[in-house]
Amino acid sequence: MTVLLALLAFYVAANLGANDVANSMGTSVGSKAVTLRQALMIAGVLEFTGAVFFGQEVSQTLATSVLEPSVFAHAPHLLLTGMICVMVSCGIWLQVATSQGWPVASSHAIIGAIAGFSIVAVGLDAVDWSTIRLISISWLLTPAISALIAATVYSFIKRWILEHPEPLQQLDQWIPWLSSLLLGVFGIIVLPKVLHPLNVWIGTKFGILLPPQDLPLLVGGIAAVGLTLVEWRHLEQGNRENGQQLEKDLEQESDLQTDSEIKSTVYSSPIEKQLARFQVLSACFVAFAHGSNDVGNAVAPLAAIAYIRRTGSVPLDDFSVPLWILILGGAGIVTGLGIWGKKVILTVGENIIALKPSGGFCAELATATTVLIASRFGLPVSTSHSLVGGVIGIGLIQNPKSIRLETLRGIFLAWIITVPIAALLAAGLFSIVRLIGE
Repeated sequence: MTVLLALLAFYVAANLGANDVANSMGTSVGSKAVTLRQALMIAGVLEFTGAVFFGQEVSQTLATSVLEPSVFAHAPHLLLTGMICVMVSCGIWLQVATSQGWPVASSHAIIGAIAGFSIVAVGLDAVDWSTIRLISISWLLTPAISALIAATVYSFIKRWILEHPEPLQQLDQWIPWLSSLLLGVFGIIVLPKVLHPLNVWIGTKFGILLPPQDLPLLVGGIAAVGLTLVEWRHLEQGNRENGQQLEKDLEQESDLQTDSEIKSTVYSSPIEKQLARFQVLSACFVAFAHGSNDVGNAVAPLAAIAYIRRTGSVPLDDFSVPLWILILGGAGIVTGLGIWGKKVILTVGENIIALKPSGGFCAELATATTVLIASRFGLPVSTSHSLVGGVIGIGLIQNPKSIRLETLRGIFLAWIITVPIAALLAAGLFSIVRLIGE
C-alpha cells in the first residue's frame, strides 16, 4: 500500500514539475539565454535541491493548516481517504493543463482539492477559512509584488545601462551591484538555514559559537566578489571581440549607414550576452525557490497519509514531513519537467512578451525574491503568479502594447478555474469512494 501511495505522489509531483518548470526556466529559454535541454538539466538539479533542503515549512502548512485536523480526530481514515482523492484529482488536472500548455498554479489545485473533499466529508467547519483567506490574499499580492520588483530593477538597468551612451562602460561599473543584488537576495533568505548545520558543527567541534549571520555573510560576500571578478573577465573578453568586430563592420558598411546605427548594432549584443549570464543564475535561484515552495503541493497529502498510517491519528501542528517524502517529491518534479515540460515553457517564455536576457533576468530575480520569502514563512504562494507578474512588469516598462493579452487571458482563466475544478474533482471522487466503501 505504501509503495502505491508513493507512486501516486510521484505521479502528482511529475505533473507539477512538467507544468511549473516554466516558472524557473521559461524566461531563460524565451530570451535564448539557455537552450531547452540546458534549462531542463539546470532546473532538475536545483528543483530537487530546493525541495529537499527548503521544502519542509510549506509541506507542513498544506498538510495541517488548510483544513481543521481536529474535526477528523474521531475518524482518521476519512482524512486518509480524502488525501488520496486529493492526489488523484491534482494529478489529473495538472496533466490536462500541461497537455494544453497552461501554466496553472499547483497551489490552487492542492488547496482547492483539500477544501473540496473536506466539505463533503465533514462540512464547512472542516476548512480553516482563515488560512484560506491568507493564502488567497497572497495569490493576489504575489504577481503585483513580483511585477513591481521586476519593473523597478528593469527601469534602473534600462536607464543606466541599456540606454546609456556608453553601455559597456556602465555595465562594467554596475557588475558589482548586480552581483551583490543577485546573490544578496538568495543569501539573505536561504543561506542562514542552509549553513546552520555547519555553524552548529563548528561550535561543537571547536567550541566557537559564531553569530548566526556571520557564516551567511562570509559565504555571500565571497560569492559576490567571485561573481564580480568572473563577470569582469568575461566583459573584458567581450570588449576585445567587440572591438575586432567593430573594425570589420566599419570596413564593410556602406556610406548610407550612420555611426550610431553601427554602434547600436554592435553594442546591443554584448550587453545582452553579458546579462544573459546573470539571467542564468537568477533562473537557478528561481528553480531552487520553486522546488522549495511547490514540493509541498505534491507531497503534503502523502505526508499526512504516512503519519496517519504510522500513528493512527491525524497530524497536528507539531507534524514534520519525513525526508524521504521530500526526496520523492523532488525526484518526481525533476522527472516531470524532463518529460513533459516543453509546452508550458514556451507559453511563459515566448508567448506573453518578446524577452531579452535583461528583461528575463529582472523577471526571474523578482520571482525568486517573492517565492523564497514566502517559503521562508511557510506560505504556499503561486510561483506561476510570481513569474507571470514579473514578465508583465517588464512588458509595462518596455512597451505595454507588446504584452500579448490573448495569452494572458488564457493564463488568467486557467488560474481562476483551477480551484473549483480541483475541488469538484476531489469532492466527487471522495463521494464515489465513500459510497463504494459503504
